[in-house]
Amino acid sequence: MNDIDIVKKVSLLALFKKEPEESIKDIQLMLVDTGMFEMKECKQVFKELKAEQYIINDQLSLKGITVAQTAELEFKQ
Repeated sequence: MNDIDIVKKVSLLALFKKEPEESIKDIQLMLVDTGMFEMKECKQVFKELKAEQYIINDQLSLKGITVAQTAELEFKQ
């Protein structure tokens, strides 16, 4: 697993765990606040996730949900 895979998985997991009133922008700000990456990098990751259809209409797709659930299990180990 390379770094981009981890970053994408963490981003998808954050979206999976978001509260209903939180937006993608809120999640991006939260991830940037953790120091994981800068906003420019964060926006690029989310752009890639949308292009790869993990995110559709600012919501996780079934593909995105599946990866997020798998990531959650991986990170708990």
